[in-house]
Amino acid sequence: MFAALLDTCTLWPSLQRDFLLSLAIEGLYRPLWSSAILAELEEHEARKLTKRGAAATEAQSRAVRLVERMQAEFDDACVQGWEPLDGSYGLPDADDEHLVAAAVVGGAGAIITDNVKHLPRNKVPEGIQVTKPAAFALETVELAPDMAMHAVTEMASRHKNPPRTADDLLALLENRYGMAEAVELMRAS
Repeated sequence: MFAALLDTCTLWPSLQRDFLLSLAIEGLYRPLWSSAILAELEEHEARKLTKRGAAATEAQSRAVRLVERMQAEFDDACVQGWEPLDGSYGLPDADDEHLVAAAVVGGAGAIITDNVKHLPRNKVPEGIQVTKPAAFALETVELAPDMAMHAVTEMASRHKNPPRTADDLLALLENRYGMAEAVELMRAS
């Protein structure tokens, strides 16, 4: 199965994370991440929740639960042993070295990130694409639009506060995350 390393910036937006991980639950790809990615996600999620009005302790607790749920649902997603390769790729931003290291060790065919400029083609090993989330969503949805639509329907069933329909979620994916082409395929399925 195709494996893709999901950068923190891909996992941080809640709806985008839910959609991409729902596609993985449908078996359309295998998600990968590292302990460094999960630590960054936990930190940024706690900050986001605090900015939205949650008490600091509640925000931290919710961020920890998010990471724990991700690890439980995808118990083989966390790449182990990437640390010796960290810093060996000569990337423009040394803070992104862990992404390539984890992708190599995990056997990822792609790194999904909004920071594509930090991962220049000539610095990333052959066989690993660097792709933005919307492009990855399109490539993944193209594999099985009906399964992707099922993922969105399942997401809608979990949205209680506020309740959202599958159409609501498709509109958000299209308008907020620029996934118009993927949404068009799902609507046509």
